[in-house]
Amino acid sequence: MKVFKEEQQFNQPLVYVGLSIATIVSAIPVIKEWDKISHLPIGQQLGALSGLIILGLVILWFFVLKLVTRIDEKGILFRFKGFHLKPKIITWNEINKAYIRKYDAMTEYGGWGIKGGLFWIKSKGKAYNVKGNIGLQLELKNGKKILIGTQKKEEMERVLKMYEAKIQTL
Repeated sequence: MKVFKEEQQFNQPLVYVGLSIATIVSAIPVIKEWDKISHLPIGQQLGALSGLIILGLVILWFFVLKLVTRIDEKGILFRFKGFHLKPKIITWNEINKAYIRKYDAMTEYGGWGIKGGLFWIKSKGKAYNVKGNIGLQLELKNGKKILIGTQKKEEMERVLKMYEAKIQTL
């Protein structure tokens, strides 16, 4: 049986530009005051550096964030590393419809990442995306909707076509 695998990361240039600007803006006051900070007790030094420490952890977290998608004979598995401890599995018998569609991440879901629900159009369901505007739309038998972003549209379409009988017969 055919298996589809994809891993996506936040590696867009604007992400790096934003993180770089945040680092520079946070580091400037620390550099300017370093003579004073370096003579403080260690606890106060950590307090003065806490913003940079937190920013460093956020930057490391961005390198961990990864959307992993797999489609096989069992169903559709996805995991947003950095958020999910284990993969979410949607079996073929849970799916009413599965198709590739174009979407607008900002207006439909409020951006990229794990989005949907609270402040956005709840009828759209949840989105798991990293970049782009193409995704696998799942309409589940329980009424929920899930969109999983992809950068491999054609490959995903071919694999879905192989498994569409599983959706229609279950």
